[in-house]
Amino acid sequence: MERIYLSPPYMGGGEMKYIKEAFDTNWIAPLGPNVNAFEKETGEYLGVPYPLALSSGTAAIHLSLKYLGVGSGDVVFCSSFTFSGSCNAAAYEKAELVFIDSEPETWNMSPIALQKAFDDAEKRGKMPKAVIVVDLYGLSAGWDRIIPICKKYNVPIIEDSAEAFGSRYRGKHCGTLGDLGIMSFNGNKIITTSGGGMVLCKTKEEYDKMLFWATQSRESVPHYEHKEIGYNYRLSNICAGIGRGQLEIIDEKLKRRAAIFRRYKEGFSGTPVHVMPEPEDCEMNHWITVITLDESVKAEPAFICAEMNRQNVETRPAWKPMHMQPVFSGCKSFSHNDDGSFVCEKLFRYGVCLPGGDALTPEQQSFIVENTLRIIGA
Repeated sequence: MERIYLSPPYMGGGEMKYIKEAFDTNWIAPLGPNVNAFEKETGEYLGVPYPLALSSGTAAIHLSLKYLGVGSGDVVFCSSFTFSGSCNAAAYEKAELVFIDSEPETWNMSPIALQKAFDDAEKRGKMPKAVIVVDLYGLSAGWDRIIPICKKYNVPIIEDSAEAFGSRYRGKHCGTLGDLGIMSFNGNKIITTSGGGMVLCKTKEEYDKMLFWATQSRESVPHYEHKEIGYNYRLSNICAGIGRGQLEIIDEKLKRRAAIFRRYKEGFSGTPVHVMPEPEDCEMNHWITVITLDESVKAEPAFICAEMNRQNVETRPAWKPMHMQPVFSGCKSFSHNDDGSFVCEKLFRYGVCLPGGDALTPEQQSFIVENTLRIIGA
């Protein structure tokens, strides 16, 4: 069988029009008409006035932290159940990371664990400069419970919606609920620019300052003058052209992924396999469908992934929490549960990501479901 990938790019056909236009007009540099139009069109779709197109989602988080004044020794709270890109940028600035557990309802940052972290920060007399809240796997965080906690302490939120383009929380687009929002357009995301990201800015001041840093902090004079350290973070005009074509088919993409999610729910109904939650207040983009296994299942995620790979199907364990990563072993972390156990550790222990690309056929999906059940002996 042809290999089934986890979340491969899916092209609608319109992307080549914008790429050809970039070549025909020789706009190959990290600026140009496609970049400007991609920002405008994305802003109109999300309802954000000043989106800034960058080379990656990590770059977007980095500039956001820098804009909020995060520096050496400052504290940053971050969701633990996430990809390392969510927190690496804080390490670039030599910040002190504190990791927050998940809640069972959304798999995202637990308000209970977040309050524990703030209580501890008050005792220490060292409040965080920022809180990075992740909208994981297209699931939105419980924003009506998280925002009031952060507002109480006057701490800004960076909303990492790298995996949640097109998702909504109570009608509002993910990425627009925090003080600054982050998107990723990496090759495996629901919308791709090959590699790329975006900061969703709400003011022109935010946009202008981060654009300045993203273009090597070059002063507005004829020669190259630099008074601040800058970065080469701008999105290329060619990549932005891909994004424009992808944005044209976003509604189709969301429908395809939703259908895949429903088929998984039906296929695993009545088995020891449970499909990830879909909270009522969240309209998911269904970027990746994650399953969790009953504790009675003896097969571990690593074994299941290895066996699926033998069948030419790419699967992955759920994210390994950041507080369990060797590189962050010295960081504080706060759990959701009263007994000190972590919800996200259990999700990692029993979670498997299944293929959910736009082009996945019902026949391929049936093959995946049947093989998963065979491997676990169900």
